Amino acid sequence: MRRFHDSLFGGLLAAATFTVATVALAHGPTPQKIEATVTIAAPPDKVWTVAGNFAGIAGWNQLVASGTSKGDGTKNGDTRTLTLKNGGVLQESLDEYDAARRSYSYRLDDPDLKALPVSSYSATVTVTPEGAGSKVSWFGRFYRGDTGNEPPEDLSDAAGRAAMKAYFEAGLAGLKAKVEGGP
Repeated sequence: MRRFHDSLFGGLLAAATFTVATVALAHGPTPQKIEATVTIAAPPDKVWTVAGNFAGIAGWNQLVASGTSKGDGTKNGDTRTLTLKNGGVLQESLDEYDAARRSYSYRLDDPDLKALPVSSYSATVTVTPEGAGSKVSWFGRFYRGDTGNEPPEDLSDAAGRAAMKAYFEAGLAGLKAKVEGGP
């Protein structure tokens, strides 16, 4: 009986080890996060008038060549299609819009690896008071462009982080310039 118990325990231990090793190998990508902020010398309500227009991003993000929208950009499910200057297209939908808190959240509907080397993302734009002006935070959570275990360099976590950071920072720089009266 002891021999049976030992062999049963040994078999179960081997099966558990194999299962853990298999699960570890099949892990896949880890969600990446990025946040960019900018301080703008204008009251939050003035900044929100520009930043809070979900459909109006082409007017202040210098990487966006043009944009179209369905809906007024204040209701869950409203959409926008952005054509970037690199020729890529982003199709996004609004998940949550809260004018009182000066915040909205949205997500990518269909990936376009030419636009950004990410397979999916969600993001939130928030405007808060900061001293005599405002702070705009743009937070994003995303997965790299290739979700396999060994992505090519141009679709890796690092490529996704660099592209999302550049997109957010260009947008915030353009927003600052537009609100503060620059070009």
